[in-house]
Amino acid sequence: MGQLDRITQQPEVMGGRACIRGMRVTVGMIVSQIGAGHSIDDVLADYPYLDREDVMQALRYAAWLAEEREVLLTSA
Repeated sequence: MGQLDRITQQPEVMGGRACIRGMRVTVGMIVSQIGAGHSIDDVLADYPYLDREDVMQALRYAAWLAEEREVLLTSA
C-alpha cells in the first residue's frame, strides 16, 4: 500500500472517522460519491478544497480496509 499521509483520524474531528487532511470530509463521503457513479472530477467540483491526490488516497485507504480479514479464534 502506498503512503496515506493525507488520511487522518482524530477523535475530535468527525468522531474519529478517517478524514482528508484533518478536514470534516470523511473517506466514506468520498468513496460513497465514487460508488454512486460520480467521477473524480465531479467529486473535486463538489469539494473544491480537495485535490486529486486526496481522492486517490481515500480510494486506496478504502481498498486497504476492504482487504482486512477477521481471524476467528477458537477457545481451548
